[in-house]
Amino acid sequence: MVDKDFCLSSYIALRYIYDDNINFFEGMNHKNYKLLDESERVEVKTAEEIDLYIKERVKELYNKYNNIGILLSGGMDSAILSSYLKPGSNAYTFSNLNTDIYNLDIERSKKYCKKYDLVQHFINIDFDDYKTYTPIVMERKCSPVHSIEPQIYKAAIEAKKDGVELMIIGDAADYIFGGMDKLLSKDWTYEGFIKRYISLDPSLVLENPVNINGVFEPYKKGDSIDYLSFMSGPTTIESYGSYENAFTTANLSYCDLYENFKMKNPLDLKRIRNGQSKYLIRDLYKIKFPEFEIPTKIPMPRPVDYIFENWEGPKRHEFKKNILVKKLTGNQKWQLWCAEKFLDNHE
Repeated sequence: MVDKDFCLSSYIALRYIYDDNINFFEGMNHKNYKLLDESERVEVKTAEEIDLYIKERVKELYNKYNNIGILLSGGMDSAILSSYLKPGSNAYTFSNLNTDIYNLDIERSKKYCKKYDLVQHFINIDFDDYKTYTPIVMERKCSPVHSIEPQIYKAAIEAKKDGVELMIIGDAADYIFGGMDKLLSKDWTYEGFIKRYISLDPSLVLENPVNINGVFEPYKKGDSIDYLSFMSGPTTIESYGSYENAFTTANLSYCDLYENFKMKNPLDLKRIRNGQSKYLIRDLYKIKFPEFEIPTKIPMPRPVDYIFENWEGPKRHEFKKNILVKKLTGNQKWQLWCAEKFLDNHE
């Protein structure tokens, strides 16, 4: 089925098209990420159990791949995974982000590389990179993309030049172990969660917005919502799909070493709400890096704020003429820019 208005609204609100059966144009066939079945996941309840599984899994990977690299930030998740790689392995860190918080992230990553003798490569991202790589990752996905996808693609093609055969990532830790602390901060009403969750309200920027609440309705519980199940479903599908698309487009194998886990015990929401998000990962980080403080959580660095600081907004007829662009975040501007480029490339 083709429904451009639905696809635009879904992308603007959710950063992906949540219905596999609806596409932008004839001849397109987007497919969302397929999550592992619960029966395929390993139950864990301690940091030591996580550590043991990852050790064994990495040994298996080294039996298949000689050159394994890692996407390394200054955060806990990738830092932990870096400790399992062989000395001399390649680590790829995003840079050129012009903000102190991201410079701090880079400094942390340097310490991890020094401790475990990794060869660090910095992947600089600028607007020219977005212009070059965004059409490539959009073409395979048959839709506009998340802002991390072009830069992951660039890191992947750089890694292939270095002979990397498999890239290790740690995206799934946030979703498996309770890292989305803002979304876990309270028990939401149905309407409150939707308002908090969507990236940008389609009715504010599109001429023909379509209601996308169908993605939330299966999780509605009266006036409330089963937000934990929603985050284990659509939220995870959107995030995992961004990595899958970027690496597959680059033809580089990858492995998220946290994706195979599930927690034996329910998330301790009280602990998370008291500042202990990803408490099992925190415990493992302390084992691996007892000399370092727990790093502050930040999203994957991407330079959309300063790249789109003076952008004037979309011009196509699908978008409203009076969008208050200056009030939008860099990520929201990215979505409008990316959606417009996608439409330009296919009409």
